[in-house]
Amino acid sequence: MFKSLQHHWFSNIRGDVLAGIVVALALIPEAIAFSIIAGVDPKVGLYASFCIAVVIAFTGGRPGMISAATGAMALLMVTLVRDHGLEYLLAATLLTGVIQIIFGYLKLGSLMRFVSRSVVTGFVNALAILIFLAQLPELNPATPGVTWHVYAMTAAGLAIIYLFPYVTKKIPSPLVTIVVLTGIAMYLGLDIRTVGDMGELPDTLPIFLWPDVPLNLETLAIIFPYALSLAVVGLLESLMTATIVDDLTDTSSDKNRECKGQGVANIASGLMGGMAGCAMIGQSIINVKSGGRTRLSCLTAGVVLILMVVFLDDWVSQIPMAALVAVMIMVAIGTFSLSSVANLRHHPLSSSVVMIVTVIVVVATHNLAFGVLAGVLLAGLFFANKVGQFMLVRSEVNEDGSLRRYQVIGQVFFSSSEKFVAAFDFKEAVDKVVIDLTHAHFWDITAVTALDKVVVKFRREGTEVELIGMNEATATIVDKFAVHDKPDAVDGLMGH
Repeated sequence: MFKSLQHHWFSNIRGDVLAGIVVALALIPEAIAFSIIAGVDPKVGLYASFCIAVVIAFTGGRPGMISAATGAMALLMVTLVRDHGLEYLLAATLLTGVIQIIFGYLKLGSLMRFVSRSVVTGFVNALAILIFLAQLPELNPATPGVTWHVYAMTAAGLAIIYLFPYVTKKIPSPLVTIVVLTGIAMYLGLDIRTVGDMGELPDTLPIFLWPDVPLNLETLAIIFPYALSLAVVGLLESLMTATIVDDLTDTSSDKNRECKGQGVANIASGLMGGMAGCAMIGQSIINVKSGGRTRLSCLTAGVVLILMVVFLDDWVSQIPMAALVAVMIMVAIGTFSLSSVANLRHHPLSSSVVMIVTVIVVVATHNLAFGVLAGVLLAGLFFANKVGQFMLVRSEVNEDGSLRRYQVIGQVFFSSSEKFVAAFDFKEAVDKVVIDLTHAHFWDITAVTALDKVVVKFRREGTEVELIGMNEATATIVDKFAVHDKPDAVDGLMGH
């Protein structure tokens, strides 16, 4: 137990603490921005980020991954807050956590194995684009406070981020960027947008807050659709982010524990006046790139966040948005998979289409769930079509022409069933047909129905049919659902 504690918490103390500070600084404006998107006070997003980050450090299944209030979740809350108010949002957050815990116990985290690499790549690229686009308002000349100083500081910030590691890698360059640019802005008295311009920072620690809503079925009917959407989107983004962090760190994670951990964290957030959240790919990459690896980094981020906004608000409010824009541009660049663009020439067309569609849908809808769903469905269709192509039927006739032997090779299912039926010559004048299924596998009812049609059509032509070589799995599904040996059911089969 001591070794496990040391490994997951104290094996990288210096790197985790420094990375946690960087993440905390980057979390503040994002939490405020997401609160504004959802239509709630900035305190709601900040309290949520604190609670979720601290709790997930203990309950999550992916060390080094950062969870907090997110834009994807905030977008789903807009109508609930507008129509029913904050209290119903807090209640929906609690229910979101309960649903996620249930999903965890149902082991839905294992469903990630159905998400192909092309979908993950598309998800990552789309998120990189969204992160970059989210910075453009801070660089728009029409935005109050955006002058040439902002562009100069953003460029200087990017220069520090990419050049400082050549000086030393002991201190995360994003942290150096934030400190240096804040110092310059304060010293020169630059009139540019700062974190303080994003909204009022809280001046107290969060307190226990039970949602003030009626505990009845009407309330449940209002919050359940929102809670279910929040739970699904939150887990989808969290599990995708966990997969990405797994790749970045060459380690594995417990996806089902992450589901339950996210649920517990959201319940804690709802009880402390915060909104629902999930894993953040941008902040997680900042954490990993800054040297964060264990649970301590996420805990540090949450604790430092609340300490800064409550006790150091005068200093934090002076951080120029240009410094944080530079950090987030770095995240966008680091997140985007440049190799995926180069691989468009070399990868199969189907994989490229899945990746591109995932990117387009996510960017167009700003909803990660829609993009991933579209990608998974496309990948499934392409896979089914590809596997269906590997089914073939060979045949040979004996010397006197009285018997033809068909040998079926490959997978017979909904995608290949028509090809299977078309491979047989029902008008050929033979006395008997032997269908050898030794090298075939029947997967579904569509395949069994196709087999029924073949047998019945031959028998209607006066040809005797014998099935041989079925493996155990095929025999089981054929015995259970086939009707070619059930006279009463044959007429119904051919009538459709």
